[in-house]
Amino acid sequence: MDNPGSSQEKIGVLAWVMANISRLLISLFVPIITFLVLWQGFLFLRDSNAPQIVIVLVSIVWGVGGVGLLYFISNYIVESLPRAWTYRLQPFVFVGPALAILAWFLALPTLRTLRLSFLNETGFQFAGFDNYIFALTDRIMIEAFRNNLLWMIFGTLLCLVFGLLIAVLADRSPYEKIYKAIIFMPMAISFVGAGVIWKFVYAYKGEGVGIQEIGLLNAIVMAFGAKSQAWLLTPPWNNFLLIVIMVWLQTGYAMVILSSAIKGIPGELLEAARVDGANEFEVFFKIMIPSIQSTLIAVGTTILIFSLKLFDIVRVMTGGNNGTNVIANEFYIQQFTYGNSGRASAIAIILLIAVIPVMIYNLREFRERRAF
Repeated sequence: MDNPGSSQEKIGVLAWVMANISRLLISLFVPIITFLVLWQGFLFLRDSNAPQIVIVLVSIVWGVGGVGLLYFISNYIVESLPRAWTYRLQPFVFVGPALAILAWFLALPTLRTLRLSFLNETGFQFAGFDNYIFALTDRIMIEAFRNNLLWMIFGTLLCLVFGLLIAVLADRSPYEKIYKAIIFMPMAISFVGAGVIWKFVYAYKGEGVGIQEIGLLNAIVMAFGAKSQAWLLTPPWNNFLLIVIMVWLQTGYAMVILSSAIKGIPGELLEAARVDGANEFEVFFKIMIPSIQSTLIAVGTTILIFSLKLFDIVRVMTGGNNGTNVIANEFYIQQFTYGNSGRASAIAIILLIAVIPVMIYNLREFRERRAF
């Protein structure tokens, strides 16, 4: 005759096993259903001819509700596991989707671009390092590297200098908010829009009877009795005129960040320096600059990366002609004008490699100096 206690233990074990099996089946079944629902929503948004308002509502419900449901189910599955595994896996429930998006939209395209960089213009035959040899030795690419170097040095330096100068001067003015709003206003304009605006500033009609200049800069020059100039046709000065547009756009960004850093300097420290006999220049260079050094590096590297991958301004203003070509614009020309995906991919990989050291340095400075 069986022991009643043993029978109860068997029943308990069987119930535990059945509960875990059912929980496992639910954990497998519910995500599959969720994925199918999300996939059908994607197909509907992609292929549907429904009214626009219906598509908007479905996209909102599908996007927000789908993401919420996905997190809820993933968290439920992880919490159903033993406690040790729950502690290990639960952080990935929230980080996992972000990592998946980065992998899908950043890592995989980078690997695909790397593969294409070793193929010919058709993308079917192996070309070895021919594309990289072109990207590093061709005359046009050497010109693009030179121009990007000009943008990196002068563009970044001028943005930092003007941003810091305006931040310091505006901080002492009763109209600080108004001045900062005016300086920051170009940040609201797209780079393409800024290019169109400045194209009218540098516009040149040419010399001749009855020709009237419409460019603002030429109008100023002619008002002082000088002749109008084809500003964007004269290298290398046309590169500096294009850099002015970047300075106009990015100075407001630098000003806002640096102004916040300056306001974070303790007032007692500045007053103590002045009491000890330091003049304003000494306070600026020996107190302010060292105190906001980490912020200067953060802003400088951000603008540096922007100048390295600059494209919009050059494309709108000159199309890369007359000695103004840059790396990103040459990538565009090789891919969409010449249809040479191999060369374009090699240029993109070189641009990525050029950006990586700046990013590593930036992250290292953040970690060591705790810029934020």
